[in-house]
Amino acid sequence: MDRIIRKGIAFEPEILEKFDEQSTSKGYKNRSEAIRDLIRKSLIKEKSEDMESEMIGTLTLVYNHHDHDIQHDLTHLQHDNHGIIISTMHTHMNADDCLEVVVFRGKVKDIKKTADGMIARKGVKFGKLVLAQ
Repeated sequence: MDRIIRKGIAFEPEILEKFDEQSTSKGYKNRSEAIRDLIRKSLIKEKSEDMESEMIGTLTLVYNHHDHDIQHDLTHLQHDNHGIIISTMHTHMNADDCLEVVVFRGKVKDIKKTADGMIARKGVKFGKLVLAQ
């Protein structure tokens, strides 16, 4: 970013007060950075709705590794989609549960289809996809 363009924005006092409280509680040093972050999130959300756009993303999964053939199924899904999966991390949470993070790069439609298939697997307790650019 070579330069900053300054613009004025009008707020109702109540909204601005709540926004400032929220921004401070989240650790923003100033109002401008909080607003820029909201705009960035909005742009990413819009891009993630375009199924043909290229993005990167992470899928977080939690599952009980004793359930069914969950590890086997997830591994096969990852191998079947090696073109968009660029990395994985597997962590043992306790004696039963595992946390797996899968990193994707590719078209939104392919990432979402693969992530949805992983989340829907029997035995997955939690799954969340986060897309970024």
